[in-house]
Amino acid sequence: MELDATDKALIRRLQVDGRASYTDLGQEVGLSGPAVRQRIQRLTDAGVMQIAAVTDPLKTGRPVMALLGIRVDRDAAAVATALGELDAVVYLVATAGSFDLFAEVVCATMADLSALVNDHVRPVPGVAAIESFPYFGIHVHRFTWGVPD
Repeated sequence: MELDATDKALIRRLQVDGRASYTDLGQEVGLSGPAVRQRIQRLTDAGVMQIAAVTDPLKTGRPVMALLGIRVDRDAAAVATALGELDAVVYLVATAGSFDLFAEVVCATMADLSALVNDHVRPVPGVAAIESFPYFGIHVHRFTWGVPD
């Protein structure tokens, strides 16, 4: 989908404040509120963006976070599909290098993390090895990925 300068301006503004009103957005980009609503609907329908609430796991009872490096000995896509079904998995990517997949997970306790790794991830067919990297703190967490000019 081709994005024009107005689309890009709307996306950038919504990345800062997803609750901005159509009227306010329209004033910033020179459109009416209904025209802004229509553009935003077109962008969301096309899958270019989505507007969502982002929670803080520390404040919602899941303060234990970790990155799992996963090596597979079968089809990585099939393993990723199975892991994607686990509620604790919040981000999952296929990669190259010493791991085939990285899964970011959030849990309530270290015991829950241990159970997740040993009782839910390790038994998935194709999982050959897991290395867990618990987080001690998050220093940067952005949702404002650049929009190309």
